Amino acid sequence: MLPGFNSPAAGFEQPYEMLTACHERIQRTLDLLDRLITHVAQTGHDAQSRSAAADVLRYFDLAAPLHHQDEELHVFPPLLAGEDAALQAVVRRLRAEHREMETLWAALRPTLLRWCEAGASDTPDAALRARAERFVQLYAGHIPVEETLVFPVAQAGMDAVQQDAMGQEMQARRRG
Repeated sequence: MLPGFNSPAAGFEQPYEMLTACHERIQRTLDLLDRLITHVAQTGHDAQSRSAAADVLRYFDLAAPLHHQDEELHVFPPLLAGEDAALQAVVRRLRAEHREMETLWAALRPTLLRWCEAGASDTPDAALRARAERFVQLYAGHIPVEETLVFPVAQAGMDAVQQDAMGQEMQARRRG
């Protein structure tokens, strides 16, 4: 009921495809978070719930912050420096959403850490459910804007050399 997930294949030599693949992993991890909360509410804690909590923690502690950093270092700055005021407003909103996502994650994280431990007994309360729902909803609105508007415009403004440098920097941060 609570399996992990496999990653779609995309390499750093195609940084925008990599960013889109990250969105697919984000969505699968959000789905896992939702299934985890339902599972714990209905059946309590078990090995599956501990494993699922660890998977969600691993993704949002490690990969998601790097993904946001990629966007904030490589995708957003040229758009903010451009002359399209409407696009600048969209990018500022996306940056604000990243901050809200970080805040929500910080509030969700302690519960998931507890749920990784054998002997965990707490169940999702209304506050946890509300934070998780807002977290999921925030990404649900955020990802399509990046994929349909922001990524295409940013990518069109970069030549192959710039995209290669972007991919190399993304990869280097992960090796960090």
